[in-house]
Amino acid sequence: MTTVRPRIAFQGAPGAFSEDAIRAFWGDDAISVPCETFSATLAAIKSGAADGAVLPVENRIVGPITSALDALDDLSNGLNIGGTTDVSVVLALMSVPGSTLEQIKRVTSHPVALEQCRRFVQAFGAHPEPFYDTAGAAKMVSEANDPSLAAVASHTAAERYGLIVLADAIQDEPDNWTRFVRIEAGT
Repeated sequence: MTTVRPRIAFQGAPGAFSEDAIRAFWGDDAISVPCETFSATLAAIKSGAADGAVLPVENRIVGPITSALDALDDLSNGLNIGGTTDVSVVLALMSVPGSTLEQIKRVTSHPVALEQCRRFVQAFGAHPEPFYDTAGAAKMVSEANDPSLAAVASHTAAERYGLIVLADAIQDEPDNWTRFVRIEAGT
């Protein structure tokens, strides 16, 4: 008998913190379905492209993640929202091999992640540049191959995209987490 692996949508690129939430809710057999926006994540369930989704709704440092909550408010009709899980968020500054912290002039990541490490980024004078996702930012930095550009993302993203960690645990508060909700099609 074959087991059907659930397809779970999330906002971001492979290596995003949302994939930790997917594993917490559905286990290691779930198939991650990356989406660019929170609205696209919910639309994936409604179209049948995904069996479920995770959305980040709150972060310990930043508070409510309003863009995700707005998407839920607009698109939750016909969906079941049940259960939350808190995912530990340890942010790292990463760039291409050979880059040094002193070379970094621009830092890119999801706006919520940039806010979580605002003091760190300001302390060394890099210019923050918002991107649609933490792991997507890591992928973009890898592809740009520019030693003056860094991303803020997870260690998983650094490994996935061949980046080196220049600074670890850069979030403003050491006990950082993001709360995710589990979403599935309504019955």
